[in-house]
Amino acid sequence: MTSSSASRKAKIQAAAPKGGIRNGKGGGKGGANGGANRIVVATVVVVVVLAAVITAVILGSSDKKQATTAGGSALPKNVAALGAGIVVNPGAPANVPTLDLYEDFQCPVCARFEEIFGLQIVDMVKANQVKLVAHPLSFLDDNLRNDSSNRSANAASCAADADKFLQYHAATFQGQPKTEGTGYTDAQLRQFAGQAGLAGPTLTTWEQCYSAKSHNQWVESVQTQSEKDGVNGTPTVKLNGKVVDLSGLTRDKLAAEVKAATK
Repeated sequence: MTSSSASRKAKIQAAAPKGGIRNGKGGGKGGANGGANRIVVATVVVVVVLAAVITAVILGSSDKKQATTAGGSALPKNVAALGAGIVVNPGAPANVPTLDLYEDFQCPVCARFEEIFGLQIVDMVKANQVKLVAHPLSFLDDNLRNDSSNRSANAASCAADADKFLQYHAATFQGQPKTEGTGYTDAQLRQFAGQAGLAGPTLTTWEQCYSAKSHNQWVESVQTQSEKDGVNGTPTVKLNGKVVDLSGLTRDKLAAEVKAATK
């Protein structure tokens, strides 16, 4: 194993929560003439130890495709209803704030956000300092002319059934193609399942879920609901329902905001 692959494996394993805890935009216009699906790219500055400039992509209302009703209607584990997010640590105490995370797995900015804040959020989940609710979005498929956002969201939701959402989430963003729009192959999404720790009968169950797109209607409903809820860019982070300003956000500032929101 090379040093880089060892580092990747260590980061994915670091995303493994204890005690059964489980645990996204870019692209061009939707068509040659822009169509109804238009994107505005805005600049968001995230300040860390080494300041990083990232670009957040703002989405308009996306065109719905046949995928809306394709596949199964089963809800992933710890999802209350169609449109609702995955509650990663449902055992979190009532006094901790809810952290809603909206991402598209094809979103380069979301991958950068994961690189900066991912392990910090995982640590907060492990310590039950927040109740994390994940909303995997899929709007980029319309803009990039592929279906990788939908398929990766389906894959992650199948991993959630095995309490491996956090690990799959980490593996997918670490394996995101360097060129936006390249998309994920099915082979890559299956590889991420192994990296997330799925094996044996659990991996077989994941494969069956992914191949049948058992949660596809839920995946599409999350995208639709997020638009209704005013989520117009990824990554979007909400703390107790209030959007967190990513401009100037640091790890220390995020920790302070979580502490201030704790009852």
